[in-house]
Parts: sequence; structure tokens; C-alpha cells
Amino acid sequence: MDEMIIRQAAPEDADGIYELERLCFPDPWSLDSVRYELEENPLAFYLVAEIDGQIVGYAGIWWIDDEGHITNVAVRPGFRNRRIGSQIIEALLEHTAEQGIRAWTLEVRESNDAGRALYEKFGFAVEGVRKGYYKHEKEDALIMWRREGTVPAASIGAKDSAYDEGNQ
Repeated sequence: MDEMIIRQAAPEDADGIYELERLCFPDPWSLDSVRYELEENPLAFYLVAEIDGQIVGYAGIWWIDDEGHITNVAVRPGFRNRRIGSQIIEALLEHTAEQGIRAWTLEVRESNDAGRALYEKFGFAVEGVRKGYYKHEKEDALIMWRREGTVPAASIGAKDSAYDEGNQ
């Protein structure tokens, strides 16, 4: 794999992120929503993973006091199972912890075993369910939390799962 760069997303990344939305999610965010996140939402922070100028992954978070709500994590098909998702999440958690976030939450599709395993690797645990959260499939979302002081499996030498990349 060529060298991957993880960097803060910029407004000019909107088209690339939107392309991943369409490739990875049955109910993708609109291009206008992606642009709003990158250009106007004061609570939003996004990272992209780039290889040879192509966005191959991204993750976003909303800052709410000392908590972070991870909005989406996606890795381009064809680039999965290369630890890209793990590296993006690790960078996101490290950066936001340095900025004062002490707890992180996200929703993941109940059927997304790969995504759930990825988040568990970073110390996230299921703490609730949102019934019918994903309207298109009428699927429940698992609410996962990671709190300051959690020792993620990734930091204690746990093996990466065979399905290292998940999409919420």
C-alpha cells in the first residue's frame, strides 16, 4: 500500500467524502450536508485518510462539552481490511482527547458485526439500543460508549479482527 496520510478534512474534501457516503451507506448524507459539516458546523471535526490524493476513508465527530459523538466512519470498498479505519479512529480519539473530550459515543447498525468489533477494539461498549434508528432498513442501532480511563483492546496487544473496517 502506498503511504497513507491522515489529516483534518477541508471544505474541498466534500466531494470525496460524499462519494464515500454513497459507496458505503444505504442512506448517505447529501452533498449539502457534508459541505455544512466541513464549512459551517462549529461542533464538527473531520479527518480523512488519503492515498495518492484519493480519499479512502474518513471519520467525523461532533464536540458537545466534554463528549464527542462520532457521526460516521467509512472506508472505501477495495481499501478495507488494511487498518485504515483503525488508524482514522485512533487519530480521532487521540486528537479529541488532547482537546478535552472525556467520553465518546456512536451508533452502529445492529447487523454490523465488523464495525462493532472495530469499535470494541478501541474500548467502546454497548450501553443501549435505538429502535428503528436506520429508517431505510428499519434496523436498530446499538449505542456504544467509550469513557476516559477505558483501556482499549488495541492498546493491550489485541489482534486485529479479520474485518478491521466497518461502516456504521
